[in-house]
Amino acid sequence: MDLEANLPLLTLGAALLCCVLGVAGVHAYTAGRAQRRDLIDRLTSPGKQPAGGGRERRFRTVDRKLRRTRFGNRLERRLAATGLDVTPGEFVVCVAGGIAALWLIAASLLAAFFGPVAGLIGLWAARAFLSWQSARRNEKFINQLPELARVLANATQAGLALRTALAMAAEELEAPAGEELARVADKLGVGHSIDDALGELAERLPSRELSVLVTTLILSNRAGGTVVASLRNLTKTLEERKETRREVRTQLSQITVTAYAVPAFGLGALLLLDRVMPGALERMTDSFYGQAAVIVSLGLYALGFVLIRRMSKIDV
Repeated sequence: MDLEANLPLLTLGAALLCCVLGVAGVHAYTAGRAQRRDLIDRLTSPGKQPAGGGRERRFRTVDRKLRRTRFGNRLERRLAATGLDVTPGEFVVCVAGGIAALWLIAASLLAAFFGPVAGLIGLWAARAFLSWQSARRNEKFINQLPELARVLANATQAGLALRTALAMAAEELEAPAGEELARVADKLGVGHSIDDALGELAERLPSRELSVLVTTLILSNRAGGTVVASLRNLTKTLEERKETRREVRTQLSQITVTAYAVPAFGLGALLLLDRVMPGALERMTDSFYGQAAVIVSLGLYALGFVLIRRMSKIDV
């Protein structure tokens, strides 16, 4: 009888308890999402943001959606290899804006047919910029390898462990070697093995010189032998390879300029033709044969650019 009399109160109490638990659950969910967003923002460019929190990230919604896709993950790895302080969302939005601008400019200055062509060229230019920036950073890292091997040899000769030597080298060397070694030291600090941490470093910055250095460090760490003599010899070899690469690059500089000058001459010829004969490009691209001729000529220019670049590419 008492239970039936108190049933409304019990029902009201259960309803209030469910409401309180629901509000607490929603609060915990929103707090977790906020912490996750903050963590993603902090890890966007590890080791590059100042203590004050770094610059404010833009296009966070686009960035979060991109990170959930395979394309976004690949783009994030490529941006990490370039060393740019840019998120995938920022890069995609900037590239899209640049392509739209090139499309409108080409369609208004030349002809409507050249709008999509300019957009494709802009997309290729964005990809080429990432490759160039990654190669430039890789080249700078290779130039720092002799100093890196010297620092590791001195630290090892002083009796320091390899983990400690890598952390010390990360503090002493400038970017990009300092940043990459800081990542290696962070992975070692959270329990990764030396083989895995150095293997990921070799994957991010592929080069023969770094592969030799990583192999030397891994083998010495596994065998437990002395690494000082090997690093001393490796330092001398890396210095010689550095000078050889500089000489080869100097000898091939004229070919590299030619590769970029040939497409520039073609674009200049189009602009000159349109100025000498106003509306010539519009009339030419109105027909199928004119469009086919433009596409074939652009393909030939692209083929010439690729062939010249291949001729100037010499592995040392």
